[in-house]
Amino acid sequence: MKQKKAWRIVREAIKEGDIIVEVVDARDPIGTRNPKVEKLVQEEGKKLLIVMNKADLVPKKWAEEYKQKNQNLPIVFISARERKGTGILRKEIKKIAKELFNEGKEKVKVVLVGYPNVGKSTIINVLKGKHAVGTAPIPGYTKGKQLIKLSKRIWLLDSPGVVPIDEFEELVIRGGFPADKIEDPVKPALRLIRRILETRKEAITEKYGIEKFEDEEQILEAIGKRKGLLRKGGEVDLEETARYLLREWQTGKFTLFGKEEKREESFIWDFEEILDEIEREFLIDPRRILWKYEEQLWPRKERRVGIREIEGVIVGIATRFKKCPSAIRFLEELTGKKVIASECFGGKWKGVIAILE
Repeated sequence: MKQKKAWRIVREAIKEGDIIVEVVDARDPIGTRNPKVEKLVQEEGKKLLIVMNKADLVPKKWAEEYKQKNQNLPIVFISARERKGTGILRKEIKKIAKELFNEGKEKVKVVLVGYPNVGKSTIINVLKGKHAVGTAPIPGYTKGKQLIKLSKRIWLLDSPGVVPIDEFEELVIRGGFPADKIEDPVKPALRLIRRILETRKEAITEKYGIEKFEDEEQILEAIGKRKGLLRKGGEVDLEETARYLLREWQTGKFTLFGKEEKREESFIWDFEEILDEIEREFLIDPRRILWKYEEQLWPRKERRVGIREIEGVIVGIATRFKKCPSAIRFLEELTGKKVIASECFGGKWKGVIAILE
């Protein structure tokens, strides 16, 4: 039901927009482009623009090659965080909007969709700039949502469609479930290796020095041998190797291009014991949780996060943020849910306890 509800929201966002901007992580285009979304856009007869965000973390040559291979779609590479390429994005939106104006459209709405943590909110803020937020004179405008005026005839919907992560293996790869807690880590690890081979197989050689291989499992075995992850008798411990590989990917120590430092969103999974107690006692009031566990939750040197689904809602804890709204946005991006109640705590470094649904 939750997946159906999430997809219904994405469909509504696509129906509401005239230009659908699919935000993709440039470091993982295969994993963050969604064929189902692109098919929905096509079926609705809407214009699609692919925005490859975080492009500052991939080589320019590779980006150009990717664009050449996908000439059938308009693709823009940007770094919203670094404010690079955002002018080109605006021009591309105006170019597509002009096509719609020529077809008789008077006003055009732009809607962003994409997986959690690809940077949709940052792009909205960049496009928004200092423009005032207000209700737009557009027929069919959804009540309760905000539109930002980009130009006289182009409006941006300030409510991105969050594409749900349908499969558990995909959730693991994206860091939505800690590698050390997975009962069967081999399947998501093999899926990750397959994606790396499809996107940029050189990354395997650069990271682990493995040049000859026939399939994904052979690569996993080779990684285990090189890292000394062996059982008694010298046999590779595939499960432990899979957990190691997933940890490396989740924390950003292993990337497709090997040039980025630790990812900005990297963190340590924590608070399992506290969340166990919260679940047992059915505590879903952020103030009560803070009152009971504040000393144990006080922000430490590393960014720490814990999430737990309890009776249809999610309890999220995030610490070591400079500002509480940043921690809230982080939890929303991580879970694909909206915060309905929260409590901030901490001094110079902040923490947040939030309830999401």
